[in-house]
Amino acid sequence: MSVWLPGAPCTPRACVEPAGSVTAAPRAVLRLLAVTALVLTGAVLSPLGGRIPAGAVRRWCRWIVRAAGVQVRVTGTAAATGGLLLVANHISWLDIPLLAAVRPARMLAKKEIGRWPVVGPLAARGGTLFIDRDGLRALPATVARIAGALRAGQAVAVFPEGSTWCGRAQGHFRRAVFQAALDAGVPVQPVRIRYRTARGEESTVPAFVGEDSLLASLWRVATTRGLVAEVEVRDALAPGGHLDRRSLARAAERSALEGTHQPQILTPGIQHRPMALAAGRCLHAGEEATLDRHLAARRDTVHGPQQGAGVPAGQRVPDQLPA
Repeated sequence: MSVWLPGAPCTPRACVEPAGSVTAAPRAVLRLLAVTALVLTGAVLSPLGGRIPAGAVRRWCRWIVRAAGVQVRVTGTAAATGGLLLVANHISWLDIPLLAAVRPARMLAKKEIGRWPVVGPLAARGGTLFIDRDGLRALPATVARIAGALRAGQAVAVFPEGSTWCGRAQGHFRRAVFQAALDAGVPVQPVRIRYRTARGEESTVPAFVGEDSLLASLWRVATTRGLVAEVEVRDALAPGGHLDRRSLARAAERSALEGTHQPQILTPGIQHRPMALAAGRCLHAGEEATLDRHLAARRDTVHGPQQGAGVPAGQRVPDQLPA
């Protein structure tokens, strides 16, 4: 497992639910064409760099998300000015423009993205800080680069979970990047990102997880009606309020993840997939402790004793389980 990018157990088959309302294919194609046009426009204008007003960048990022058919709702406090470490939970590729809509920032990304067509050059021109996710010895130098950008008054945006999760479960915030904020003496601004349907129900449709391809995720989002992205900007954590990166990471994690659907933060390697209930309802493993107690009490011959979020994926809940 990488020190920067730990894996998540989420997969499209296990975690991504079917869209409740689907738009027509021609409309979805138009949405994708609009997204492509906006991204290419950004690529053309990217050499201008910092000469583009921050307000224009924020609007452009919102337009990308809106072009995909997703409404944007931003609430909370205004992002701090000056050097700032912007951190958020990570669910989808949509998180990137959503975070930039809060405040334009230099993104921290794995070096492989730099080799992607169109996206790679665009990210490089936008000042993305690429990291070697497998290079532990490069860690101090990477932290120093981030701290240097922060000292220069720039904002750096990071997804400290290190991998995308489905939104119904989350990973822990990795501590290393928070050392840069401590070294530079700048605040940390947590941001909470959630996706819902038009009826206010949580949606995993935008989740870009596991072996999911970018094209498949783009099409799934573009063909879904009524998706809403909720971005809540939490209060900034002032410099000097935490003595070490561990406590700072935990404080940012609590701020960004508290109140989300899954009350128990799961660790990588533990499956937390939906399972079919007798009443035809899906329950996210680990969401309801009574399910595990029920299975353990029955000593079910198929599932065996179950604890926490370790219910085997794709297996049916025994009969007579309370709905």
